[in-house]
Amino acid sequence: MEDSRITELFNERNEEAIKAANDKYGGYCHKLAFNILGDKSDAEETVSDTLFKAWQSIPPAKPNSLGAFLAKITRNLALNKAIRRSADKRGGGELPLVLDELDYCIPSNKRTEDSADARCLTELIKRFLSMQKAESRTVFLKRYWYMLSISEIANESGFSESKVKVTLTRTRNALKEFLDREDFRI
Repeated sequence: MEDSRITELFNERNEEAIKAANDKYGGYCHKLAFNILGDKSDAEETVSDTLFKAWQSIPPAKPNSLGAFLAKITRNLALNKAIRRSADKRGGGELPLVLDELDYCIPSNKRTEDSADARCLTELIKRFLSMQKAESRTVFLKRYWYMLSISEIANESGFSESKVKVTLTRTRNALKEFLDREDFRI
C-alpha cells in the first residue's frame, strides 16, 4: 500500500492504518530498534509503541515520508529505552560506544538550556553531511543514526572494518573542525 494511502487511513482514524504501516515498515523499524537495544522483545515492544505513537500523532502531523516519520519515532523510543535500562549492561554496549565516539566533537546535550541549540546543531550537522562524499556520509549515518556496528557497516558496504573505522574517525574529526569553524558551543 502506498504511503499516501496509509497516511490517509491514519487521518480517517481507520485501524487498518496500523496494520498497513506495520506490514510495510514493521521490519525496518524492528531492525532499527534491535540495532539500538540488542534485544528482540524490546525491539518488538518498541515497534508496537511506534505504531501507537504514530496513531496518536497523525493527525495533526502530516509526514512527507511515512518511513522516515516512523523511523524517527522508533529511534527516539529505542534510545530512551536504552538509556533507561543502561544499555552497557545489555545489547553489547553498542549505544554507549557510539555516543562516546561522538562525545569529543559534539558537546553533551545534558547542559542544553534551550532547544534552539539542539536545532542549530541539527542544521549544522545536516549542512556538514551534505558537504561530505556519499561514502563518508553513508558510513557516518549507518553508525550514528542506525547504530550499526563496525562489522555490520563493513558487511553492508563491502568495505573492510579498518576502512570503516578510518572513515568514521576522519568524518568525526572533520565534523569537530567544522563545528569549531562555525563557533558552535553549548
